[in-house]
Amino acid sequence: MSAAPVGTREIGRHAVRAELARVAFNRFCLTGFDQVTFADLAEAAGVSRSTFLRYFGTKEDVVLFVFDPVGDVIADALDADRVNEDDWSRLRNALESAADFLVRDVQHLVTILGLVDQTPALCARLREKQTEWRPKIVARLRGTASPAVGSPVIADVRAAAALECLWIVLGQWSVNGGQEDLGELLDAAFAAFSTPARA
Repeated sequence: MSAAPVGTREIGRHAVRAELARVAFNRFCLTGFDQVTFADLAEAAGVSRSTFLRYFGTKEDVVLFVFDPVGDVIADALDADRVNEDDWSRLRNALESAADFLVRDVQHLVTILGLVDQTPALCARLREKQTEWRPKIVARLRGTASPAVGSPVIADVRAAAALECLWIVLGQWSVNGGQEDLGELLDAAFAAFSTPARA
């Protein structure tokens, strides 16, 4: 399935949002998330407060801008992976696509995740985003599922568990400064559902 064309206006809007997010993130790191106001962000970016608010409605969304496409990345990867019929295998591969998308600048992502971990409002908003992505992911799973799969709740539970694996893995990766292999961490997370615990 080919993606819908992206207009030049949308490309321009994305570029402006990316630049505003970059400037804002530097200010948050310097001053602290809770201490910075939208007026401070607008001044740092050289725009009016109302202009800044046209691109971002909350400070949380400014920081978490990098995560906005993750739900689509996972859903698209599920569409592309028609070889694996097993939901867990498809979800595991889709999460690696999401991780590869996020880890384009290791130190930047480590810093973002550190700020999220220290800021309850950011943790809560990231959880909301995760919940917003799940219906699309579930729809992709169910769209290719065998009728024998059973209750639709199964796909929902699997999608929720997979997303939780992603955040746990990213948290572990971040704590260790982005030095671990994300693929190996994802394998370990998914193995937890099939490997018996040892006494």
